[in-house]
Amino acid sequence: MPARRQAVFRPLLVWGLTRALLLLFVLKVIVFPGPDVTSDVSVIYQGWYDVLRAGTFPLDDVTWQYPPAAALAILSPGLLPFLEYATAFFVLVFLADLATLALLLYAGGRPGRTRLGAWVWVAGVPLLGPTVYARYDVMVTAVAVAALLAGSRRPRLLGALAAFGALLKVWPAMLLLGVRRRSAWVSAVVTGAGVAAVFAALMPGAFAFLGFQRDRGTEVESLGALVFHVARHYGWDGEVLLNYGSVEFLGPYVDLVSAGAMFLSGAALAWLVLWRLLARRFEPQTFADAAFVAVLLFTTTSRVISPQYVVWLVGLAAVCLCHRASRMRVPVVLVLVASFVTVLEFPLWFAHVVASDALGVTLLFVRNGLLVAAAFLAARTLWRSTVTHGLPARPAPAPAARAAKAPASP
Repeated sequence: MPARRQAVFRPLLVWGLTRALLLLFVLKVIVFPGPDVTSDVSVIYQGWYDVLRAGTFPLDDVTWQYPPAAALAILSPGLLPFLEYATAFFVLVFLADLATLALLLYAGGRPGRTRLGAWVWVAGVPLLGPTVYARYDVMVTAVAVAALLAGSRRPRLLGALAAFGALLKVWPAMLLLGVRRRSAWVSAVVTGAGVAAVFAALMPGAFAFLGFQRDRGTEVESLGALVFHVARHYGWDGEVLLNYGSVEFLGPYVDLVSAGAMFLSGAALAWLVLWRLLARRFEPQTFADAAFVAVLLFTTTSRVISPQYVVWLVGLAAVCLCHRASRMRVPVVLVLVASFVTVLEFPLWFAHVVASDALGVTLLFVRNGLLVAAAFLAARTLWRSTVTHGLPARPAPAPAARAAKAPASP
């Protein structure tokens, strides 16, 4: 087999084997240890589906915390009416996964690119376990990957896809951070405003999610939650409850820690703005590296780090390593290791996380520590490659000037 065909066939083969296993897990042909991760689809998503079909958003459900275009993902199983809702959803996520791989393989074959990014996607997604197929985040990531791969060649398409992705789940708005072409920003504004206006006009409650999202607390898997996991062993008077759709800490000082997480996110935003103002050296991969850094910073500092959030990082990491010149290889490896630890803490040993016992706290320290390390290294690499190295070098002094400065010989 020619080398070029092997470069495509091998990732496709491994992808097919690993994704077949994920489908067996979510279809419950094989039972994955831990809590049932598919209930979000069969209970919550399907309940939203019934409401959305009536032409309104779930206004009375505080667990609806998504932008208006998320309705399209929840309604999409209606495209396969011959299947049950949950089965149709899993099939569509499978197809979105395949489309993402196809884009990465195609992009990796172009000059200056590599198919290493495709391998990151092939390996990273199954490391997260069946949860990744039981949420709609793979669909959003597919849109984000398509936007970044459009890159500088099609800036208007990049802007339109980034805006549409932001209306699916907010975070793809950060894809525009390192984009310099004005046409991409104009396209994003026009697309975002147009799609948002359509939803606001046709479906009541399109932006009710903003209030629900504001009132969330500190989720047990987040970086800030480590404070309470440790404090529980020293008499902290609080509890762990299902709140706003996730398992959160409730009790004394939770508001303070949540505010601290929001402060860190604000500090990350301020750093990103400063980087954008000072950056002088923009290479073909810079906009992808910047998007990876931005989403990594906001994911790590968030009040909530649900397992499916990590697939965003895997997708953006894959795009970074499609560029042969990307300097993000070490942070990408850390994200892949964090993906494996994530499936250990949820769903495999989630009971230990909820109990804040030694195993649960250790898993969270390792997973969140890996994300913090990846965020720090990625941000430092981005800064050094675009700001520090982007500054013009100081010219060497002329020979006459050096002679004038030299001390006279005795």
